[in-house]
Amino acid sequence: MSSISLNLEFGGGLELLFSNKRSHQISIPAIVPKDNHTPKPDAPVAAHNSKPADVTFLIHWMKDNLLQERVELFMENDTVRPGILVLINDTDWELEGEGDYLLKDGDEIVFISTLHGG
Repeated sequence: MSSISLNLEFGGGLELLFSNKRSHQISIPAIVPKDNHTPKPDAPVAAHNSKPADVTFLIHWMKDNLLQERVELFMENDTVRPGILVLINDTDWELEGEGDYLLKDGDEIVFISTLHGG
């Protein structure tokens, strides 16, 4: 099974939810289930029920594999919650198709929280 290597960066306090690390180098499957559930490593995905890995899958993968606590501070309605800026290779994800962006080997995905208590 082929995989995609990605660099994830966190800022604005969001890194506190991800092992207090600002940077993570990860590898995810290139072909994933259409329903975005995270398969077990090396588990086959049926061709008729698969798609190329996209940012929506990545968000679910992060929830299942990297997020340490408080999923409600990161996700809402199967996407990142409002107030989290997402950059794909230094470009706002809204210009790249948001969750539909197909991930490529070496992509850098940055998540920055713009919400702060006071």
